[in-house]
Amino acid sequence: MGILGTVIFLFIGGMAFWLLVFLMAFILPYWITLGAKEKLRPKRILEDTEQ
Repeated sequence: MGILGTVIFLFIGGMAFWLLVFLMAFILPYWITLGAKEKLRPKRILEDTEQ
């Protein structure tokens, strides 16, 4: 049973590690890029919502 617990612990730890790698490699740069685009986008004083 001790080996099974160790294997499950390492499996869950590995999944958490790869999730963090995915977040740091793809999601974080995507989020930063969207934020930068939003800040650099020129703001309109009056949005033309009604026509």
